[in-house]
Amino acid sequence: MPIALLPSFLFTMIVVGYTPGPANLYSLACCLKYGRRKSLKMWRGLLCGFSLAACIMVVLTHILGEIMGQYVLFLKYIGAAYILWLAWKLWRSKGKEDTEAKDCSFLSGFMVQFTNAKMLLFELTAFSVYVLPYSHSILDLFVVAALLLIAGPLANLAWLYAGAYLRRFFSRYRQQVDIVMALLLAACAVYIIVS
Repeated sequence: MPIALLPSFLFTMIVVGYTPGPANLYSLACCLKYGRRKSLKMWRGLLCGFSLAACIMVVLTHILGEIMGQYVLFLKYIGAAYILWLAWKLWRSKGKEDTEAKDCSFLSGFMVQFTNAKMLLFELTAFSVYVLPYSHSILDLFVVAALLLIAGPLANLAWLYAGAYLRRFFSRYRQQVDIVMALLLAACAVYIIVS
């Protein structure tokens, strides 16, 4: 990638990574409901899911190039279904205290991020716009994938800590917060399907 494209790439990463999306909203919802400590376990799942998905996308992009874009779209339906399931679980809880935090686990974080169509499509776009026109080196693809950690797991962590900061305030409105977060997650799933 030419150095002249770096500002554009960084701006795009910030806009895509830090705006509301399934993993960011899930991070916020988990932290509001279960607190920072339990949510950090889920965040490690987000980190691993993102990292594995990014590595798979690098290898597939290197082997297949832009042809694979049509197959990534299939994952959006799986991701949307999983996000809808999470929204339904959150809706059903309606403010009930859950000390087990089953829905805020490493595995749930991993699945949210591994099937996050927003990030998968962004990775594919970043590779096709910022790397493939200038290089076909797998190393260059991995460098960009590593930079994308700023847009993925680091953004999720920022949302998680925002939830930790706001948790005391929102604890008085637990039922309303669960309903709003469930609706926002459902809206993300619908957006993923129609976009």
